[in-house]
Amino acid sequence: MRALNAETLASISDTVPVPDYARSPEQTAIVHFGVGGFHRAHQAMYLDRLMAEGKALDWGICGVGVLPSDAAMRDALSAQDHLYTLVLKYPDGRLEPRVIGSVMDYLFAPDDPEAVVERMASERTRIVSLTVTEGGYHVHPVTGEFDDRDPRIQADLAPGATPTTTFGLITEALVRRRDRGLAPFTVMSCDNIQGNGDVARRMITAFATERDAELGAWMTENVAFPNSMVDRITPVTADSDRATLAERFDVEDRWPVVCEPFTQWVLEDHFTQGRPPFEDVGVQVVDDVTPYELMKLRLLNAGHQVLCYLGYLAGYRYAHEAAADPNFVELLMGYWEREGTPSLQPVPGVDLKEYRQTLIERFANPAVADTLARLCFGSSDRIPKFLVPVLHHQLEQGGEYHRSVLTIAAWARYAEGVDEAGEPIDVQDQLKDALMANAAAQGVDGLDFVANRDLFGDLVDDERFVTEYQRALRSLHERGAAASVADWVARDSS
Repeated sequence: MRALNAETLASISDTVPVPDYARSPEQTAIVHFGVGGFHRAHQAMYLDRLMAEGKALDWGICGVGVLPSDAAMRDALSAQDHLYTLVLKYPDGRLEPRVIGSVMDYLFAPDDPEAVVERMASERTRIVSLTVTEGGYHVHPVTGEFDDRDPRIQADLAPGATPTTTFGLITEALVRRRDRGLAPFTVMSCDNIQGNGDVARRMITAFATERDAELGAWMTENVAFPNSMVDRITPVTADSDRATLAERFDVEDRWPVVCEPFTQWVLEDHFTQGRPPFEDVGVQVVDDVTPYELMKLRLLNAGHQVLCYLGYLAGYRYAHEAAADPNFVELLMGYWEREGTPSLQPVPGVDLKEYRQTLIERFANPAVADTLARLCFGSSDRIPKFLVPVLHHQLEQGGEYHRSVLTIAAWARYAEGVDEAGEPIDVQDQLKDALMANAAAQGVDGLDFVANRDLFGDLVDDERFVTEYQRALRSLHERGAAASVADWVARDSS
């Protein structure tokens, strides 16, 4: 078996396409925080496509890990000269692997925060990009303003502190560039947040303002934060994925990435120091990302929420299993057509009916084997951004909303931590303790869970929501998720 690294590329190329361009840390112009599966299946893949065409060869990526858990990625990539295999999984079982070479260096901030700051402060760095998840932006869930209560944030705001957080590291690098007379880099968010660039701008500049009001004003005036919409289903890499790559292609990769064939990136053309020609490899570079990101957040991402809690409670463990159930398909299609879509703006150049059909095909791809547990992860960051705005819109406009309410009730039932077979549910959420306590306290038809105004705003004050929520929660407890889905689907035909 051939272990993946720079020396073995020539031999690996007989079974897997490999990069044929030069690679060196000196070629990096992008510093990226959060080198997980999605980044490696998406932004890094687009850059690899460009480089394979002989373009953007001076736009390599230097990855950065900030959390202690990122040490595993540091070790895996370092052992492989920062190479990894991206494997597309088609519904018919076909695999399409390619070794990606656009990540050319990796820094682990806990080891040497100064090295991270200096890499960004270097003149050759022109973009700092982010996939730090929704929770990484420190947005207060109700006010939408910067939430500085995290002790790590407070530590970074202390005078003379050595930065340890993403915000602290980026801000310190921008200070040094300003002091050295260098133009600021562009901060490019690639996270699933509506107006992700605007959110990054408001939160990072708010952090900088708390450190130094003049610095915050300078950043507001001079630093570009383009918005973007990103899309590609990228499940967690399993040991079976490593084994399959080794057995079928004779490549030993410590941390390959598997994903669906579909990919989309819509990017606002707003950069201070230039950018790679992303449009040459399929990226939609536009003036306004808003309609596209709303489409994705309220259809694909919210659709995952409609599917995951109900599916898990009904006994399914993978998205494709639930998406093969006719009742779940009807529930999803009903949500997309009659709740999610009415809340959208017009989306230029997109046939929404075709897009919705593409979504159900993607969800039903058995080769991807996307776990419902992954889709249920971090719900307190997802539901308020993906589904609650749809619910508010529909209530305000007098539209349908019962599928969205059923989804929220299913989240509450899931947060009780025990499934319908009496087996424990491993609830993974930064607010896990509070969520589980509220779910346990409300019983069969209480309101403790949705009384959390940080997550749900004033929904608990709306009698229409309360009535529907109690009906849904009672049904989930008394009849179970599968029967409840069938009942909610039946309502559409009655």
